[in-house]
Amino acid sequence: MGDSRGVSLSLMSHIQKVVDIQSKVIYFLVSIIVSFGLSYLLYDPLFNEAQVYVLFLLFFAVGLWVTEAIPPFAVGLLVFGFLIFAMNAYYSKVDPENVKIYYMKYVNAWSNSVIWLMLGGFFMAEAMKKTELDKLVFKISVSKFGTSPRFILLGLMLTTAIFSMIMSNTATTAMMVASVLPFLDKPDNDPAFVKAILIGIAGAASIGGMGTLIGSPPNAIAVEALNHHGIQVGFLEWMIVGFPISLILTGIFWFLLTKKYIKNNTPIKVELDENDKTNISSIENSDKKTFEITDKIKVLKKRVVLIVLVITLILWLTEKLHNIPASVISLLPIIFLTMLGIIKAADVRKLPWDTLMLVAGGLALGLAIKETGLAQHYVEKIQQFDINFYALVLFFAFLTVILSNIMSNTATATILIPIGIILTFNNPVILPFVIGLCASTALFLPISTPPNAIAYSTGKLEQKDFRFGGLVVGLIGPILISLLVIGVFMFVYIIT
Repeated sequence: MGDSRGVSLSLMSHIQKVVDIQSKVIYFLVSIIVSFGLSYLLYDPLFNEAQVYVLFLLFFAVGLWVTEAIPPFAVGLLVFGFLIFAMNAYYSKVDPENVKIYYMKYVNAWSNSVIWLMLGGFFMAEAMKKTELDKLVFKISVSKFGTSPRFILLGLMLTTAIFSMIMSNTATTAMMVASVLPFLDKPDNDPAFVKAILIGIAGAASIGGMGTLIGSPPNAIAVEALNHHGIQVGFLEWMIVGFPISLILTGIFWFLLTKKYIKNNTPIKVELDENDKTNISSIENSDKKTFEITDKIKVLKKRVVLIVLVITLILWLTEKLHNIPASVISLLPIIFLTMLGIIKAADVRKLPWDTLMLVAGGLALGLAIKETGLAQHYVEKIQQFDINFYALVLFFAFLTVILSNIMSNTATATILIPIGIILTFNNPVILPFVIGLCASTALFLPISTPPNAIAYSTGKLEQKDFRFGGLVVGLIGPILISLLVIGVFMFVYIIT
């Protein structure tokens, strides 16, 4: 009986894999057909071959990102390959002597300032995780919020949000959930409070990513798009907008979670995971001197990482004073953390290179839309229509949330930001900020964000539990973000 059941499960698994592959092939073919159809409908006789290629590529990439017929990072690589071959084919006829100039700019997207900025953030996050500095700071901060359930939840959410401004929200959520699981597993806990903690951590991780340039890939994509249009935005300029928005939204989300889940505010004792602490007295047969030396080395590494982190952040925040670009400052953690042996080759291999591939592909696509004149062509057409600017901002804000709930927020930002800049050619700074920030407010489904998926994987949440946070943040977030961004950049602070 057991053997037949095992064979049946194996067969079902094989059938499911075949069905998945067939579905992806169908989605891929449909994406091609739809892309050809849309390119035909929007074709203009004045287009040259390069513009036709880029128009088709735009629709094709969007189709693949939405359907996930191939992995999102693979779409980024496809964008590179398509652009290089297409531009080489076209400019070999038009300007054969300078053909290399036309396609090398897309290759150079791999060395874009955004890529280096994000890579520096990845190195710092990995160093914090490896030296367990993240857990140490987490436990110190949470211990300051007392024993009231409401303030315990606030401490967990604020700590998560702050960490997500430096680390990836996925790594932050994994760390936080692992640290509080021993407490959540206690049988006498209020199930509603457990749900509040998990939903709060997952939501705060996504919302906190708005705070800094390296907090979430859509932030970096927005800034690079603005830089391409001659609008210089640095680390501090982003924080002026992103940091208060992330804190306000985290506070609102916390307040609403307490109203829904925490009816009894009786003080409780939270015992966080202490497995990372080594009990020296329990080591009977080992060499205690060797252990003490090892322990001192660990402490030294934590201090080095903390120093590098603080120096990097200070330099990022004071970019306008010393005029060293944020991307150049990002080399500090990359160089020193590897040189001092804190980050090793194996650690570098574990970094999320797929995210960088996706971002680089999106940057190359945005550059192609601009450089081939495709953007200018549609700007001239749009100028004939009277579009209400504020309605357009709100439309893109909510569209970003909807798309980010069903696909990668990075892919959503990659698709919408170039379009937003075209549509708001008279004031292009607003929409990239709004889209980049709103991409982090998609919390409706367990699959909407990696933090949601991690919280769901604990088995203590149902899919319907995410709807409350998804609706709250998905409705309040875009409105708040739109109002604050418009207020800051139209009435208070103008970037030049």
